[in-house]
Amino acid sequence: MAAVDRFNLLYREISRSFSFYIEALAVVGAWYTVRKCVSLAFDTYSMLRLHFIPKLGSKIDLVKQYGKWAVVTGSTDGIGKAYAEELAKRGVNIILISRNKEKLEVVSRNISETYNVETDFIVADFSKGHYFANLSEDVLWDMININIASANMMVHIVLPGMVEKKKGAIVNLSSASCCQPTPMLTIYGASKTYLDYFSRALHYEYASQGIFVQSLTPFVIATKMAAHSSTASKTSFFVPSAEEYASHAISTLGLSTRTTGYWKHAIKFTLGECLPEWIWAWSAMYFFRTIRQEVLTRRMK
Repeated sequence: MAAVDRFNLLYREISRSFSFYIEALAVVGAWYTVRKCVSLAFDTYSMLRLHFIPKLGSKIDLVKQYGKWAVVTGSTDGIGKAYAEELAKRGVNIILISRNKEKLEVVSRNISETYNVETDFIVADFSKGHYFANLSEDVLWDMININIASANMMVHIVLPGMVEKKKGAIVNLSSASCCQPTPMLTIYGASKTYLDYFSRALHYEYASQGIFVQSLTPFVIATKMAAHSSTASKTSFFVPSAEEYASHAISTLGLSTRTTGYWKHAIKFTLGECLPEWIWAWSAMYFFRTIRQEVLTRRMK
């Protein structure tokens, strides 16, 4: 035992006893810091490579790499229509699929005349922010059929031809709601999570045969689907138009199997994955309750 009568002497004796533990903690701290810095550098490079570098260089020849024709479902409005137009800009012929024949005829003709590509269409009906128990059985089955069944069947139809030609691309539109459990989007988020998982697994299954499968996981985009909310239906810094989103998303094709498709959404998605689940859930509840109240108020008027 060391007898001391001053604090600095007492501190010196104690620090000698714990010097090994302090050094060990310093090593752990340094390792953690380096790891975080390397991870940040890698994430920054990945974002630049995915969202900015493709915009600066020459565009990928989609026809040469994936084929002359593309099938686009839900193609008369919103993201589907905008994505079809982006493909047509790059010389890809389009087969449009939707349930409204009149809209299909108009969109098909406009794309063909505007971008000088061949188009055709198929009439097919593959047929948010609510409490699960309040949804009707028809709505539940519609979401499951549209987001799961129809996606599986469509891929099952087009995949054999791609396998035969040893090239092709499949892009499935999932949702950022698959980032973490999202209340008030329960069935929608769950079905989109299935689509995200399905797409990522399918890519590993067929990548060796020249087929690229991509899962897009965007946040809110200003489309007719979000027209029930004045907040979500207007473009802003984090809410792009369908045309702006499609322009960014298509440039990521062939570069990432899973992406939000839009660099501002990528920032939100990264932050969302870091949040504790209860904070994400609380934020979602607050957001969708606000939208729900807005819709009910409009209906009362």
